[in-house]
Amino acid sequence: MTKAEIVNEISDQTGIEKPTVLKTVEALMDTIKGSMVKGENIYLRGFGTFVIKKRADKTARNISKNTTMIIPAHNVPSFKPAEIFVSKIS
Repeated sequence: MTKAEIVNEISDQTGIEKPTVLKTVEALMDTIKGSMVKGENIYLRGFGTFVIKKRADKTARNISKNTTMIIPAHNVPSFKPAEIFVSKIS
């Protein structure tokens, strides 16, 4: 499902105009991204949690050149679904 399909679905369910729904969806996504950039996790009860996972340094190999390189520690955004959400999918 794309963002446009989400906007259409919300607009159909609520009767709110699509441009208003689009602004709301984009504001939600911008808020989530901005909070995660600041290092904050996002908790949405019944849906899930957007968390920042820390990856440690690791050694990787370039097989074609037969060399090793170190990938520095970095943060990765991740989503952990709520148990209620997972049980509905299963």
